[in-house]
Amino acid sequence: MISKFTALSAFVGLMFFSAPAAAQSHGQESAHLENTHQNDAHNNEAHGVESDTEEAHSESHGHGAFVPASDTEGRKAVVKQTVEHHLADSYDFHIVGPVGFPLPVILIDNGLKVFSSAKFHHGESVATVDGEHYKIHHNKIYKTDAEGNMLLDEAGHHIKPLDFSITKNVFMIIFMAVFMFFLFRGVAKTYKNSLVPSKAGRFLEPLIVLIRDEIAIPNIGEKHYKRYMSFLLTIFFFIWFLNLAGMTPLGVNVTGNIAVTVSLALMTFFITQFSGKRDYWMHIFWMPGVPVLLRPVLAIIELIGLVVKPFSLTIRLYANMLAGHVVIMSILGLIYIFASYTAAVPFTGLTLFLYVLELLVAALQAYIFTMLASLYFGAAVEEHDHH
Repeated sequence: MISKFTALSAFVGLMFFSAPAAAQSHGQESAHLENTHQNDAHNNEAHGVESDTEEAHSESHGHGAFVPASDTEGRKAVVKQTVEHHLADSYDFHIVGPVGFPLPVILIDNGLKVFSSAKFHHGESVATVDGEHYKIHHNKIYKTDAEGNMLLDEAGHHIKPLDFSITKNVFMIIFMAVFMFFLFRGVAKTYKNSLVPSKAGRFLEPLIVLIRDEIAIPNIGEKHYKRYMSFLLTIFFFIWFLNLAGMTPLGVNVTGNIAVTVSLALMTFFITQFSGKRDYWMHIFWMPGVPVLLRPVLAIIELIGLVVKPFSLTIRLYANMLAGHVVIMSILGLIYIFASYTAAVPFTGLTLFLYVLELLVAALQAYIFTMLASLYFGAAVEEHDHH
């Protein structure tokens, strides 16, 4: 006997993956997409680029009519497209079904061009701005002619304008920054009247104390830790809140975007280098206490370590969050592929288990990133006694 909760979860899974296939079953849009694919294929053939037939097959299912349960391959294509859509950045903020809102597109191409992403009609139309034409292809904006054929430069490459658009990920970063500002500003105000935390402070204060007493002070030292507390707290809550936002059905995958994790790692890297004291640089370029002949070799190893540290920060956060999203979405997609409430029982239980595990990973990754950052800061400001 299938429980009501399992049946409801299976229904949600079926509807979640059915939405991309059924929400956009308009004949004119399908015809426009077909023309677009034909134009792209023509351009690719003319310049020796192979066409991606599998992706075209996936997109045709995603924008076509509802895929019947008997079409297993078609449903697999829908699942693949839905997972890719969930992971990818976009120029509009899609919530569920047809609900969403456009975002501002900011391009530099013969001057500054600012317009709404609604002009693209979810990537299915050519946007005309000040006599110039643009379209979205593989989540990037390219310059085209009036018919939507991508233009080529003298080297035979597709022309892309300089893009400073507010994409979905950028919007979420700005939203989270504003949210954290008002959240912690409100918590700080409560301490003016009483040292006893109230409201959100009851939840946040133990976490702040944990970062101070278990991360900052042991790794940086009581003499210098206060200089880095603002950054450590910001990076911890910023990563954690974005990880939690990524667990919602909104398709927000900010920390699963390698450009974001690179930025966070580079900020940590530059703060470390600018904080470095004499002893820090001495241990990199002229290691004390070892034979002189070995010091150049150790200097090379230490310089490699400088590059490896931000790289490890980048990949650790990016890979863990991306893998979690892919696994959960893929298992949830099996409910849609099999289209059976009986098959949904094990998949629903496994999805719920992995979802809870991913919630723990979301906090753990924020903790690890903060811990490693504090270790790097501590090594930069540490003072040694050389004899």
